[in-house]
Amino acid sequence: MTEATLTQDDIAAVKRCQDGYERIRQELSKVIVGQDDVIEQVLVTMFSRGHALLEGVPGLAKTLMISSIAESLHLSFKRIQFTPDLMPSDITGAEVIQEVPETRQREHRFLPGPVFANLILADEINRTPPKTQAAMLEAMQERHVSAGGKTHHLPAPFFVLATQNPLEQEGTYPLPEAQLDRFLLYIKVDYPSGLEEWEIARRVTSASQGKIQACMSGEEIVELQQLVTRVPVSDQVLGYAWALVRASRPGAKEAPDFVNRWVNWGAGPRGVLTLVTCAKARAILHGRYHATIEDIQRLAKPALRHRIAGNYAAQANNVNSERMIEMLMEAVPADRHYEKPAA
Repeated sequence: MTEATLTQDDIAAVKRCQDGYERIRQELSKVIVGQDDVIEQVLVTMFSRGHALLEGVPGLAKTLMISSIAESLHLSFKRIQFTPDLMPSDITGAEVIQEVPETRQREHRFLPGPVFANLILADEINRTPPKTQAAMLEAMQERHVSAGGKTHHLPAPFFVLATQNPLEQEGTYPLPEAQLDRFLLYIKVDYPSGLEEWEIARRVTSASQGKIQACMSGEEIVELQQLVTRVPVSDQVLGYAWALVRASRPGAKEAPDFVNRWVNWGAGPRGVLTLVTCAKARAILHGRYHATIEDIQRLAKPALRHRIAGNYAAQANNVNSERMIEMLMEAVPADRHYEKPAA
C-alpha cells in the first residue's frame, strides 16, 4: 500500500494513528519512565485485536503501565488479581435469583463479572488453577460469556493484558503451551537503565507525577483495528515471516541443523499470522503504509518466544528461546526473493 493507492480516509486514518501514538507516549511519560519497547508492543497487540502476556520481576510498574494505558485510551479498566481460590464465576459473572420489587416475583438475573470491561489486567495469571485460567482464556478467544443458556457479549474493543512473575514458582500453575499460544505477544519487561531508575526515584519520592489525559476513544481503536486488516503485505515480507516460522520446526526441510538438534517443537501457523498482523500494526503506528522486514525482525522475539520450545539438549547448552530466535534470524536471509510455494 502506497500513499498514491490509498483512499483519503485511509491516509487520514494512518496520520491519526501516528499522531495518537505520539500523544499516548507523551501522556504515559508523565508516569512511566522508559519502557518504550514494551509500550510499543502493548499498543501493537491492541491494534492487532489481540491479547498480551507481560513477564517481569516485581516492582517494574507493569500494573501502573497497563492502568495508565487504559486512561490514555479512555477505556473502561478492571484489574483481576488471580489467586489460588479464584473461581471462574468470580471472573465471568454468575446467574443469581433476585426478587422484583414491583411484582414480588423471583427471577434469574445475570450479574456481570469484572471481565466486562474494555481493558482487563489479569494480574499474576499463573497463580490461579487451570479451571479459572481456562475460563479467562475462553472469554479472550470467544469475546463472550455463556451463563444460564444465554450468551453475553463482551464490550468492544476488548483486550486482556496478563502478567506473570518469573520468580517464586512454588504454588503456581504455569500456563500450558497451548494456552500460551492464545496470547498474540509474550512481552518481557526488563529492569530500567541507570538513568531511568534515577528518574523513577526522583519522581516517586517527590510526588511529581502528572495526570494522564485521554488521547483516543474506543471507537477510534476499532477503526484502527479495521485499518490494520486493510494494510497489504508484500510477498517479500510475508515470505520472510513464513520462512522464519517454517525454519523453527524440527524435521522440516527448511530447518537449520541447530533447530533439529535443540528444538522440541516449533511455531505453528499462529506464528506467521502474528508476525504479519503485528508488523502491519507497527507500520501504521509509525505512520507508514506498508510493513517491512524490519517490522518482522523487531517483533520476532515477542511473537515467537512462547511458540518455540527447546529440548533438554538446549537447556544443557544454555540455549533458550531468545537465542534460538536470534539464530533463526541469522540463518534465514532477509534479502532472499520469496515466492508462493508450489502446491
